[in-house]
Amino acid sequence: MRTHHTITALAAAGLLALTGCSSSDPKPAPVDAPAPTSSPSPKVDPARVDLEKAVRAYSAAYFKPDGAAAYAALSKRCQDKAGDADVFTIIVDTAAKAYGKQEIQTLTIDQLAGDLARVSYTYSVPKLNQTSQPWAREAGTWKYDGC
Repeated sequence: MRTHHTITALAAAGLLALTGCSSSDPKPAPVDAPAPTSSPSPKVDPARVDLEKAVRAYSAAYFKPDGAAAYAALSKRCQDKAGDADVFTIIVDTAAKAYGKQEIQTLTIDQLAGDLARVSYTYSVPKLNQTSQPWAREAGTWKYDGC
């Protein structure tokens, strides 16, 4: 069984600050000025959103520790390799004791093609960082597949 020491690292969400300007010089817009148009919203890819949620949930379970939830986030192939869920829970407990609660600092979806993806993410503890970690979508749900 291969331990899952390569899974741990959490990514942080970025904040977007919007600023507004106002002027005390009230100049009316010309009458023939075209009305402002709004730009179309960027399309959100549901597969990417679901993948990011799955990665973050797996990482959170791994460092909580919640061995049952972390085991459930493994692909069928990885569950078969990991063996018993209770054994995997011991691995998760050990990692959580060694590193404490960890949160993903950055997360990048490196590749996404159909039901396969590779994701890189970082933690505050650099040795936990993940690079091009494999994920597979099984029955519509993203699962960790790096076993």
